[in-house]
Amino acid sequence: MTFNDVFKSSFVDKVSGFSAIDSIIALGAAFLVGLFIYMVYKKTFMGVMYSRPFNVSLVALTMLTTFVILAVTSNVVLSLGMVGALSIVRFRTAIKDPMDLVFLFWAIASGIVLGAGLIPLAIFASIVMGLILVFFANKTVLDTPYILMINCNDENSEEVVNKKIKSTFSKYQVKSKSVIPDRGIELVFEVRMKNGETKFVNELSQIQGVTNSVLVSYNGDYAA
Repeated sequence: MTFNDVFKSSFVDKVSGFSAIDSIIALGAAFLVGLFIYMVYKKTFMGVMYSRPFNVSLVALTMLTTFVILAVTSNVVLSLGMVGALSIVRFRTAIKDPMDLVFLFWAIASGIVLGAGLIPLAIFASIVMGLILVFFANKTVLDTPYILMINCNDENSEEVVNKKIKSTFSKYQVKSKSVIPDRGIELVFEVRMKNGETKFVNELSQIQGVTNSVLVSYNGDYAA
């Protein structure tokens, strides 16, 4: 092989065939879509603790997937090598919230579509996804389920508590009732709240014979 043969290699041809304009457009669109995912995640988050680094990683994941697909679609051999390389990687981070998994797949899918050059499809699908998630997030906030735990000394206080629950909530359900000798009665209700007002917990605590009242949401937030 001579010195001139080096510059006639296919590697130089690939470099010369690289389109900077297409890549900039695709990565720019990936950043905008990732930023939209970022805002939707922040708007619809209902977990215990919001993680900004995870949310930022959704933007980065969208852009990373986009430039990987840009490289893969340019060469079949490269695509096979990329599949083999990615099959070696093992991710150990546990995803506790199913909604976090939805956002991860959304970011990856958007990157794949953008890398394939289908920018209008990625933008349209992301807008639809965002509207659906925001709609269901707001719907959940309007009618949020909570677990209400109350400890009573006797049956009289239990009866008063039941009347108070019935008059306060239009939707409630008795989940369990435990009678413990020398410790009283423990009641567990599932209640539905629309406005997030927790003043009734204080009113329950003031009932004669009630020793403890705890309100716990399914997301881990509580008031006592």
